[in-house]
Amino acid sequence: MASGKAKWSERELIRNISEIFAEANSDVIVGIGDDAAVVAPPNGNLVVTTDMFVEGVHFRQDWSSPKQIGRKVAIANLADIYAMGGRPKFMTVAMSATGDEELEWMLDIARGIAEEAHKVGAQVIGGDLSKSEQITITITVIGECQEPILRSGAQVGDQIYLSDLTGWSAAGLKALQTARTEPSFKEAIGRHQVPLFDGKVAEVFSIGANSLCDISDSLMIQAEQMAEASGVCFEIDAHHFEKHSDFARFSQIANELGVSTFELILSGGEDHVLMMTSSSSPPLNALRIGQVQRGSGIKLLHVDTPQAGWQHFK
Repeated sequence: MASGKAKWSERELIRNISEIFAEANSDVIVGIGDDAAVVAPPNGNLVVTTDMFVEGVHFRQDWSSPKQIGRKVAIANLADIYAMGGRPKFMTVAMSATGDEELEWMLDIARGIAEEAHKVGAQVIGGDLSKSEQITITITVIGECQEPILRSGAQVGDQIYLSDLTGWSAAGLKALQTARTEPSFKEAIGRHQVPLFDGKVAEVFSIGANSLCDISDSLMIQAEQMAEASGVCFEIDAHHFEKHSDFARFSQIANELGVSTFELILSGGEDHVLMMTSSSSPPLNALRIGQVQRGSGIKLLHVDTPQAGWQHFK
């Protein structure tokens, strides 16, 4: 329950946040401080995405530092722009808080967002602040692209690729839920707190893609969405995952957690790994997991069908 008086004034918070997000950018004509931001028109098409993050649903203060929370929510949004074949340019951040938070805690959220924005050349240009009974963070990212890459572009004969192995975030979540603090779980926990995402890798990965998607809910859910949108069948072979250099180490972590390796890989969410289909040569270090066939839905080889993955409303 929020107390009556905040530990900081709105003016004080906005002044400090504005300094964190301040960055020289010739494309920003009017930034934070006016009724609205004004930016130069893009080169190509606008790409826009928005995600909301709610405390207790998407993050917990006892599991993550405020800077980790800021980085995680920024990555989730930025990955969606890259998943359309775009490049992020601008961001807006709207946040509700109880007023009981320390000023530095709030500023560390902003610092985390700014860190990930800076890595990909994006800038926060505005937002909003409100009081509520729980913390929420809503980010909108505006990017640009020449030709969007859609989920619906998969073609029969395409190979299916991942930019990395999925399941790490789910393994980290399981470790946190079961209070497993051994050193062997440090990497998985870290990748739940802040997913491993590199904008330059994502940009290269999408070259030659016929269809593309960010895996935020789970590989199973996103593969089903892509197959349905494209009117095809995704045949996924579990044996292909075993070729990834991290598979043996990841399997050991899953075993220590008492969870099926492929339950984590196929049903785990929040990795923000990209999945694409392509008829071209694969990008460097891409993991081929199957192929596109005639038909519908998903066909799994050499593994039982796991639960679908994360859904807000079941």
